[in-house]
Amino acid sequence: MTEATQQPAWLDAIRWTDDGLVPVIAQEHDTGRVLMFAWMNAQSLSLTLEEGRAVYWSRSRGRLWRKGESSGHEQLVKEIRADCDNDVLLLSVEQKGGIACHTGRHSCFYKKLDSGVWVDVEPPLKDPEQIYGTSIGQSEVVASTMVEPESSAEVLARLAGVLKARKQAEPESSYVASLYSKGLDSILKKIGEEATETVLAAKDGDAEHIVYEVADLWFHTLILLEHLNIAPDAVLQELDRRFGLSGIEEKAARQAK
Repeated sequence: MTEATQQPAWLDAIRWTDDGLVPVIAQEHDTGRVLMFAWMNAQSLSLTLEEGRAVYWSRSRGRLWRKGESSGHEQLVKEIRADCDNDVLLLSVEQKGGIACHTGRHSCFYKKLDSGVWVDVEPPLKDPEQIYGTSIGQSEVVASTMVEPESSAEVLARLAGVLKARKQAEPESSYVASLYSKGLDSILKKIGEEATETVLAAKDGDAEHIVYEVADLWFHTLILLEHLNIAPDAVLQELDRRFGLSGIEEKAARQAK
């Protein structure tokens, strides 16, 4: 007898993806507000029912993760529903701490499309540094990725969200906020310093050191983009535009402009 046939009938009724997953929407029980989106497999769904709290499946890390395991913001499950096709689940939850999003907001859905521009319409309730117990600099990268990223682009988007939130923070409470308060020249100076350290690391030939310095360089470049209200997506789109184009052709095109 296979493992699939040993599952309870209610689990067999779910239309899992080819990867054995099902998309899940978490909705606040009292207000009906949509809080977040995640994935579950059969084991995490079974544990959610057994424990009475949301247990999701991380596609990036390939493991179970209990909502709130890093932040303390658990989701106590009041009800589990499936849609008409049994391929999407809806959790009605009590959100502990009132914060579902890793950016410190009540809901992950805090961006509104306004005249072709995504605008943040909900401020953070708490600084992620306080939630995750991190300090400054590279630790902010860690805080931004504690909620499961799905791709490299998603990591950049999550980090960009954290950097945007820092604009609301007091300069004394955040390294990034302090850089914003000092202005463009200070940010550019830091980028120059990190670029120099990257070059020196490359000269040493230590791969681990190079990765560390490049991460610092990228991190501060992202601060620059956010300071100028430029989304990382714009850079990714430009790189995509250049894909398949030789460096000689690209240079010629720029000179022509």
